[in-house]
Amino acid sequence: MASIKDVAAEAGVSVATVSRVLNDHPSVSADARTRVLAAVQTLGYRPNAVARSLRTDQTHTLGLVISDVMNPYFTELARSVEEAARALGYSVIIGNADERPDLQDHHVRNLLDRRIDGLLVSPTDGGSPLMLDAALGGTPMVFVDRWIPGVDVPVVRADGGSAVRDLVRHLHGLGHRRLAIIAGPAATTTGSERVDAFRAALAEYGLPLPDAYIGQGDFKAESGRRVTEGFLDLPEPPDVVFATDNLMALGALDAVRARGLRVPDDVALAAFDDIPWFVHTDPPVTAIAQPTGELGRAAVRALVDRIEGRPPQSVTLPARLVVRRSCGEPASQEPPAREEFPASQEPSPVTNRSQT
Repeated sequence: MASIKDVAAEAGVSVATVSRVLNDHPSVSADARTRVLAAVQTLGYRPNAVARSLRTDQTHTLGLVISDVMNPYFTELARSVEEAARALGYSVIIGNADERPDLQDHHVRNLLDRRIDGLLVSPTDGGSPLMLDAALGGTPMVFVDRWIPGVDVPVVRADGGSAVRDLVRHLHGLGHRRLAIIAGPAATTTGSERVDAFRAALAEYGLPLPDAYIGQGDFKAESGRRVTEGFLDLPEPPDVVFATDNLMALGALDAVRARGLRVPDDVALAAFDDIPWFVHTDPPVTAIAQPTGELGRAAVRALVDRIEGRPPQSVTLPARLVVRRSCGEPASQEPPAREEFPASQEPSPVTNRSQT
């Protein structure tokens, strides 16, 4: 592997001149710059990123701690973050919290020890002391999808509340009156927000939400199965089960089928977080879609703004209802395939300076 001394010898300049060219220092002649860059290309030289970080106090590395890498939503989010960061000259180290606060803190600690330039986090709970200390200590940080109320950190998220209202309006229009919900952990902002939005939307139509129709899940498939089994055992089971996460929706679907029942003939099913699998189930699942790709890109832009000294902004993007056939819809309403948010038609954000 070529060294900086090899580049200097090839270009006929000093090591200091090579260093200035690589760091884009203005005090280098055009001729020397051309010869150094040609030597770099010829020798295939790659600067030592670790050594450079010690000199510049930057690693050009971002940390991303996601809640569950097995969840297709977070997998897609991580991919968009990595692509956006690479386009801006940053690498990404990813940690999977697996919906566990202790693992979240483990990854945050390791990433800070690696001297990352900034941190993207989808918090698994209401806020650990370690993450709060990192935020208060000046570590550039952005919350994505979930956030910690009261912490002055930019938040990039989707507006799930309005999409949940659209879903309830849709279900009411189909004649459903007994609607149940599989909630996510109350300690997460998305878990509490979606239940509150569901309750408020039902109230607009004069529909109750009995305690028996609220099941506590954990954003994993097994909890969706368990909660749905409880719903089906009720003397008066719900007409609709709304799972506030895609994995819990798949668990709910398994529970219905295990009873020999059919969706939507015996019980309807809707989900938050549209995923590619939902068009391949029978019937295809009506779901709320988030602009996952743009969320990842907006989160990277906000974090890089903060790292590079520009004022970052919180961003809220709209989610939308995708109507299929799992709630008793006529086939004519179903879109031909899973719809995306095309780059040329990305949803317009509502931005603000902080999220509290």
